[in-house]
Amino acid sequence: MFTEEIFKRRTELGGSIEVICGSMFSGKTEELIRRLNRARIARLKVEIFSPKADTRYDENSLVSHNSNSIPSTPVENASSILLLGSDVHVIGIDEAQFFDAELPDVCNLLANRGIRVIVAGLDMDFKGRPFGHMPAIMAMAESVTKLQAVCVRCGNPALYSYRLVPDERKILLGEKESYEPRCRACYQLLPGE
Repeated sequence: MFTEEIFKRRTELGGSIEVICGSMFSGKTEELIRRLNRARIARLKVEIFSPKADTRYDENSLVSHNSNSIPSTPVENASSILLLGSDVHVIGIDEAQFFDAELPDVCNLLANRGIRVIVAGLDMDFKGRPFGHMPAIMAMAESVTKLQAVCVRCGNPALYSYRLVPDERKILLGEKESYEPRCRACYQLLPGE
């Protein structure tokens, strides 16, 4: 009954969109898992979604680089979240940059239904350009948390995901073998410098 009262109050007050963004290795998934676990402690109903195409760790769990995990549902497209995310208080979405163009509208619809939507993803691609539909979601969000990694070259705060392999595809799934976090100055260095 306590949870039903909270849900009713949240619905009356309206939902929200929170964005967690930053470069690779900045702790985005770790922060998403932390927020979702806190919602569960508060006895709220939580659902978590990730793109089906991201198969780096575990098909049915979000897994951070620190090996923390939480069960999630892989989906083909953003509209699936509307179908599967009913009767919940909080929805978490990881790797948002990999979703289709419907994701900003889906987030907005969910928030308008009184659901707290927490979205995590890369804000920039390996070329330092806005990635996917993250800018649109960030513009609609009530709050945006931009996390920074540590530059592996100099130790300064890192905002960029530097691609180590010669591949020009916009999307290249990979980890430390393919990317490293870099600060602005080290990101601009030529390979081999």
